Amino acid sequence: MFRVSQFMHTIADPASAPPLRKPRAPVVIWNLIRRCNLCCKHCYSISADTDFPGELSTEQVFAVMDELKTFGVPGLILSGGEPLLRPDIFEVARRAKDLGFYIGLSTNGTLIEQKHIEPIREAGFDYLGISIDGMGETHDEFRQMRGAFDASLAATRLCQDSGIKVGLRFTLTQDNAEELPELLQLAEDEGVDKFYLSHLNYAGRGNRHRGDDVVHRITRWAMDTIFEAAWKDARNGGNKEFVTGNNDADGVYLLYWVRRHAPQLEQLVRQRLEHWGGNSSGVNVANIDNLGNVHPDTFWWDYHLGNVKERPFSEIWQDRSDPLMDGLKSNPRPLEGRCAACDYRAICGGNTRVRAYQLTGNPWAEDPACYLSDKEIGVDGTEARLQVTPYHRDRIPVSQIS
Repeated sequence: MFRVSQFMHTIADPASAPPLRKPRAPVVIWNLIRRCNLCCKHCYSISADTDFPGELSTEQVFAVMDELKTFGVPGLILSGGEPLLRPDIFEVARRAKDLGFYIGLSTNGTLIEQKHIEPIREAGFDYLGISIDGMGETHDEFRQMRGAFDASLAATRLCQDSGIKVGLRFTLTQDNAEELPELLQLAEDEGVDKFYLSHLNYAGRGNRHRGDDVVHRITRWAMDTIFEAAWKDARNGGNKEFVTGNNDADGVYLLYWVRRHAPQLEQLVRQRLEHWGGNSSGVNVANIDNLGNVHPDTFWWDYHLGNVKERPFSEIWQDRSDPLMDGLKSNPRPLEGRCAACDYRAICGGNTRVRAYQLTGNPWAEDPACYLSDKEIGVDGTEARLQVTPYHRDRIPVSQIS
C-alpha cells in the first residue's frame, strides 16, 4: 500500500515527517470466509453465494490469532468473500481487538443496515473499507447486482453518522476510470475519511479481465488526479487519507511529481520512498485464505506456502526454503528485464510480481503494468515504451512548504 497522503503531508511540512520504522512482522489480510452475496467481475478469490467446506472454525481462528500476536503481527484485515456472512465475525473481531491488533473490515457494504451498526462499533473495528467501482450503474454492473451502489452508499452513510471510520475502495479499470473524479467528489461530499485506489491485479476473476486493465496513459492521469486531491487536502491542513495499491511504480511517479513541484525536497522524499521499499508481498503483507492456506499476498491464491492448521504461521512465513519466498525476501530481488535495469528498483521493489507471473509464468520478469517509460527509469539502448508528455503544474513556492 502506498500512503500518498503521508508523503504529501511531508512535502507540505517536512518538519512533521514521522520517524522511519520497519515492522517486525507483516500485516495479515485474512479471508475468513469465501462465501459472498455478490459475484464481482474482478474478484481475486472467485467467491460465490454458497458455502465452501473446510473453513477454519472459531476455535481455530482464535488459536491462529494467538500465534500471530506472539509473532508480532500488528494488524489484521478481515475479508472474504463477504466477511459479514460469517456468523462469528463480531466475536472474532472482539477477540482480535482484545489481543491488541489493529482491525480492519473489508466489505462490499450491501449487507450493512442500521441493526449492524452497534455490533460493528462494539466489535471495535478501527476501519471499514467499502468497495465502490463507479457511480450508480457502473458499480452495479461491476458487482452484477442492481441496487448495489445505493446499498453500499447507504452503508457508508450509516457508518459515518455513527462515528465509525470508513473509506471507499476503488479498483481502477478502463471501464470505470473516467468516473474517478466523480468518486473523489463523492468521498468529499460524504465526508469519507479514506480513499483507496487499487490498480487491477491479474488474479482470480481479475486475471480473466486483464484485457480491461487501464492503458498506461490513463493510469498516469489517474495518479495525477489522486496526487492533486491529496496535495490539496494536505496543503489545506486536512486529514483525509489517499492511498493506492497494487502498482508500486506509484512511488517513482510521485518522485517525478516532487521534482516538478518541490525539487528542493527530492532527496528527503527519495530517502523516505526507498525506506518504504515498494512491493512488500512476502515481507510486510501476508494472506491467510478461508481454508488456512498462507500466501505471499491476496493475489497469490494459486501458490501455497503452508497451512496454519498444520504449521504455525510464523514458521511458514520465515521458511525461505520456498524459492518464491526466498526471492521475495531477498534484497535486491532477482528481477529480470526492465525491472532489473531500473534506476528505481529500490523504491518500487520490482512492483507486483504476481502480474509478471500471470503473464509469463516467471515471477521475476518485468511487471507489464509499469507505466513509466524506459527513459524515465534509466533503461538505455531501447526506444521508450511510452510516448508521454509528463503532467506539469507550477512548482510549489518554497514559502508554502517551509
